Amino acid sequence: QVQLVESGGGLVQAGGSLRLSCTVSGRILRLNAMSWYRQVPGKQRALVAGVTGDGGTNYGDSVKGRFTISRDNAKNTVYLQMNSLNPDDTAVYYCNVQGVQVLGPPFSSWGRGTQVTVSS
Repeated sequence: QVQLVESGGGLVQAGGSLRLSCTVSGRILRLNAMSWYRQVPGKQRALVAGVTGDGGTNYGDSVKGRFTISRDNAKNTVYLQMNSLNPDDTAVYYCNVQGVQVLGPPFSSWGRGTQVTVSS
């Protein structure tokens, strides 16, 4: 089974920084797109940033220039560096990973989420 473990969330003051990590474990043949989403109560989960298997990136408009997504394929890990945080960034952040398992079907899996709270 594929498992995702997120870490790095917490409480930070406006203007501060946090770095989220999401590590994938299991019988992984290949990881393709790796993404971060966020969700606040009463709203749909929204894309924050994504990175493709060949390193191409895309960002939500509200985080461009402040957040950076990266991946370490040797560690099966995707990161989200978040700078210049503001209270509107407060949300539960979820990792999504798409890939192929060894002797198994393609998968798209979600982490359990990590809370990020930005105080004003």
